[in-house]
Amino acid sequence: MVELLPEGEKVVSNEQERAYFKRYKEDVRERGKPFFPYAMFHDTVMSLVVVCVIVALTCVWYFTSGEEAGDAGILGPRYADEADPGTTSFVPRPDWYFYFLFYLLRIFKWPDSVILGTVGIPTIALILLLVLPFIDRRRERRILRRPVAVVAALLVIASMGILTYKGATAKESLAGENVELVDEWAQVQGLSEEGIEGATLFAQIGCLNCHTYLGAGTPNLGAPDLSEIGASGQTAEEFSAYVANPAEFGNNVMPSYESQGEEVLRLLGIFLEESKGEGGG
Repeated sequence: MVELLPEGEKVVSNEQERAYFKRYKEDVRERGKPFFPYAMFHDTVMSLVVVCVIVALTCVWYFTSGEEAGDAGILGPRYADEADPGTTSFVPRPDWYFYFLFYLLRIFKWPDSVILGTVGIPTIALILLLVLPFIDRRRERRILRRPVAVVAALLVIASMGILTYKGATAKESLAGENVELVDEWAQVQGLSEEGIEGATLFAQIGCLNCHTYLGAGTPNLGAPDLSEIGASGQTAEEFSAYVANPAEFGNNVMPSYESQGEEVLRLLGIFLEESKGEGGG
């Protein structure tokens, strides 16, 4: 039985769905070609062509470029400048197709809501995409008669585009910008001269990538705020030892800074010891 809706759409019974499917199979046998193996064969051939193009471009890139860094060929150099493991100013950024997730991390802060932004929202969107064919089973495919689907698609495209743009243009807090805060830290904490030197090193070597200090920095991986860490009663030597090798103290997340040298570690320890809150140093 077919029921006419106000807009002329039809509610089709299960019997009619089976009849449509049977007629489709008959039409395929008489006038068309089935999906398997014809369409799958075409997809396989096209996939092979794409792979061959990628391999060919890789060969052109490799054999036309030189072995020296910066010696570019037709498609660019084989090697760029060597990585500097001692850099303190490099800010890692994802590939462009992850910029929307990258910017979500700036909206959803650790640890309260970062799981929602990085796992929850993408998972919910993927589940909705998977169940959509089972929810919307109408035969109507004209855009003007599918306002909900069109609006949802436009919202998704707009949100992805905006997040990608914001992620591409987002500026991270660089070491130079952090160093400008040292004078303010010194006034608030009452730092000594060596404490100021340690604060400058603290701002330069990337500690604010995970820790926060007097409102500056980004909390990541559960790293604590260090504004009043000196109030714990630990000495500068104890702080230096901890920073040199956190793994010895059970912290397997924080990297070791032993390579920075004894003098840098000593000044960092003094800075952390004097960080006792307003006027505490």
